[in-house]
Amino acid sequence: MTVVFARVDDRLDEFALRTLDPDADAALLHQWVTHPKAAFWLMQDADLARVAEEYQRIAAHPHHDAYLGLWRGSPAFLAERYDPAHVELVGLYDHQPGDVGMHFLCAPVGTPVHGFTRAVLTTVMAWLFADPTTRRVVVEPDVRNTAVHALNAAVGFEVVGPIAKPEKDALLSVCTRAQFEAAVHSAAVDRAATTRTEGAPA
Repeated sequence: MTVVFARVDDRLDEFALRTLDPDADAALLHQWVTHPKAAFWLMQDADLARVAEEYQRIAAHPHHDAYLGLWRGSPAFLAERYDPAHVELVGLYDHQPGDVGMHFLCAPVGTPVHGFTRAVLTTVMAWLFADPTTRRVVVEPDVRNTAVHALNAAVGFEVVGPIAKPEKDALLSVCTRAQFEAAVHSAAVDRAATTRTEGAPA
């Protein structure tokens, strides 16, 4: 299995994405997608065979792929990339050249790590924008998923508006490369300000 992208977070060390093996990774993914915290992934009742079948389908799809995310070398999140002209959003929004669709899911943990989910999302966005042909990232989370709406806004997403999908009412949002870079820069400035030694010159 091949690492396709790696990034070092200034607080949480190394994140990476590797190719996903639908068979070998199925048991791990099954634990993640059926966990109560993954309710918005819409696979709560899936058995192991269905999870394996779903990721075999994605692996075989010409416009959709999935990757296993690593934190400090261990599996910690899932990321999917898709072409919204062919998958998920066909006919539901104003598609533009260079648009890339994205889903991400963090593994359930007993003790949350502060800033972890945002670091994962930042890693996934950096990976997508590492492709020079990517101009915008498009997402369509459930309208009720307020936590991910806040995270999306934090990395530069702008809300387009609600759309009706067969499986959910979604909040369509888009993020350009410039919006993402501005959000990352702003976050870095904020971190520097909060960690500066008290009394040191500004």
